[in-house]
Amino acid sequence: MYLGIDLGTSAVKTILVDDAQRVVASRSHNLTIDSPRAGWAEQDPGAWIAAVFATLDALKADHAGALAEVDGIGLSGQMHGPVLLDAGMTPLRSCILWNDGRAAAECAVLEQRWPALRQVTGNKAMPGFAAPKLVWIANHEEAIFDAIHLVLLPKAYVRLVLSGEAIEDVSDASGSLWLDVHKRDWSDAGLAATGLSRAQMPRLVEGCAPAGRLRPELAARWGMTKRPLIAGGAGDNPAGAIGIGAIRPGATFITLGTSGAVITPVETVNANPDRVVHTFCHAVPALWLQAGALLSAASCLAWIARLLGASEADLLAPLGACPAAPSPVSFLPYLAGERTPHDDANVRGLLDGLSHATDRSAIVQAVLEGVAFALADCRDALTDTGLAIAEADAIGGGSRSDLWLAILANVLNVPIHRLAEGETGAAFGAARLARLAVTGETIASVCTPPARVRSFAPDHRLAADYAERLPQWRRLYRRQD
Repeated sequence: MYLGIDLGTSAVKTILVDDAQRVVASRSHNLTIDSPRAGWAEQDPGAWIAAVFATLDALKADHAGALAEVDGIGLSGQMHGPVLLDAGMTPLRSCILWNDGRAAAECAVLEQRWPALRQVTGNKAMPGFAAPKLVWIANHEEAIFDAIHLVLLPKAYVRLVLSGEAIEDVSDASGSLWLDVHKRDWSDAGLAATGLSRAQMPRLVEGCAPAGRLRPELAARWGMTKRPLIAGGAGDNPAGAIGIGAIRPGATFITLGTSGAVITPVETVNANPDRVVHTFCHAVPALWLQAGALLSAASCLAWIARLLGASEADLLAPLGACPAAPSPVSFLPYLAGERTPHDDANVRGLLDGLSHATDRSAIVQAVLEGVAFALADCRDALTDTGLAIAEADAIGGGSRSDLWLAILANVLNVPIHRLAEGETGAAFGAARLARLAVTGETIASVCTPPARVRSFAPDHRLAADYAERLPQWRRLYRRQD
């Protein structure tokens, strides 16, 4: 039996997976985001631990027998947020999250200090990454910076509490701007550019490698008959890739979660940071992931539902399973700034083309289309690296919507596939990494792809309509300059 624990931005999700790779049970616990100022986003690391413990306590209450047989634990989690610990391993402040834009000015400072940053990390300095946040901390919270004993990413902090060991996997470390993605090791030059050293960083492992054991007292708390091994784990998107078996070059998938991305595994690093393509180590050795990322995806639908005072299901129901034509309204999904291809922390969302005739359905469809157009921007940035995307699997909460996947298929003009268990990708991927760490099985034998339960093919006429609309939509961003 294996546990997969996914530390998301909005919730912690924990699943129990048996030896046949069936999800036996699942529990989640919601999280909240603090926003001390506009464009800022923080979370208390203590809230993560409380949420993880709550999910495990709930599993103990309802599935004590299965939980007792756990051999391994895998961790996945939100990327980029630095957890700053003092010498007593106590957090010095709340964690600044991946969608926080306060360190925009520090990005230019960091690239000036370290001219080789893009070449070494495979990424452009952006405010969402950990390293610029540390420059901001040094500039604005000097006493906190001086007290830093250890810097961990979110799931590594969870590991520290669970095992007492400071260990990080290379996929999550890729999102820090301190990792040499070619060598899969910390860059001393990158750390020095932010006033840190290797002594303040956790030990690195591959995601499928052993990385500590559960503390005896915690194993006893949850009635486990042994101290489960904890795997290296992965950042949320690499874990999602493991969950759907995306371990072959060209196995492109699209995430429609709080944020969104178009992601493709590759065997060699062919970075394109100038187009804001992310290059991360995969959660298994000798593979990397190249991604175009947007900061707001399914969260855009949640936003419009909240604004209109209706549930997401009620908003989508009148629209049917496939649009007849593009909405007359256009939407820019930049509610928290944007990454690919703009790297603009200050840009914000936009509804354009409103009239007296505009109804609720036109606005809701425009929101779905705006996210799809932003994913087309990501696709084109990846294409510029030489990748050819002929089809894609979809995962995340947004993949439940037939309408959204139909829009996406027509905007991208490629088939889009919904997967069985597509919403549990990251937690399921973490459980698979736990199994690999425990058993030493081959990656290919464990990380098999799930069934495609439905495919959405582009319609020639509708795809042509969206192709005509896309340049008009892109001009809306330039109008905000």
